[in-house]
Amino acid sequence: MDFLSRYDLLGAFWVTVQLTVFSAIGSLVWGTVLAAMRVSPVPVMRAFGTAYVNLVRNTPLTLIIIGASLGLYSTLGLALADDTSGTFLKDNNFRLAVLGFVAYTATFVCESLRAGINTVPVGQAEAARALGLRFGQTLGIVVLPQAFRAVIAPLASVLIALTKNTTVASAIGVAEASLLMSEMIENESDKLFLVFASIAVGFVVLTLPTGLLLGWVAKKVAVKR
Repeated sequence: MDFLSRYDLLGAFWVTVQLTVFSAIGSLVWGTVLAAMRVSPVPVMRAFGTAYVNLVRNTPLTLIIIGASLGLYSTLGLALADDTSGTFLKDNNFRLAVLGFVAYTATFVCESLRAGINTVPVGQAEAARALGLRFGQTLGIVVLPQAFRAVIAPLASVLIALTKNTTVASAIGVAEASLLMSEMIENESDKLFLVFASIAVGFVVLTLPTGLLLGWVAKKVAVKR
């Protein structure tokens, strides 16, 4: 295992963690907005939410990530970093990858939340409207807090899938774990098993505690019906 000292394994996994954290936060926000659109009384918003989820969720993630790089940056010239910086390409690709992950993962967050919303008794929303609360107030004060508590376990699965999906960022040169693995395979062709094992262990270390922790939280905060 001495050959591992020649590679920045911790640095690569730190990039993976950053990709996961930023993408998870963005996906949670955008997914919540999409879920609100899916249950909105406004037909245009429902139609947009439905079309977006069905289109993006069924598009390969690799295509979305490469599209973010080639379409937004190379074609439209959208730069998400300071183009005078010496790390411009690295920072820009990282942020474009996060944008792609948010766009994709938010669809799964949306569907999980929509399922959670459906578990909230209709009578509670009707009671809120009877008290004079508007749709947004009813959703934010009464429905969504219960929906989130009901879907922590599914959201944990989405987060674990997102962590593993970050390997796709290597397609646009983001220096995360899978890009390092490709370099290690090229340089250490006689140690393929050890290379695969070290990367696999790294992902297990990232995902297993997350699943166990969020599973425990889900049981603690579950809504009793």
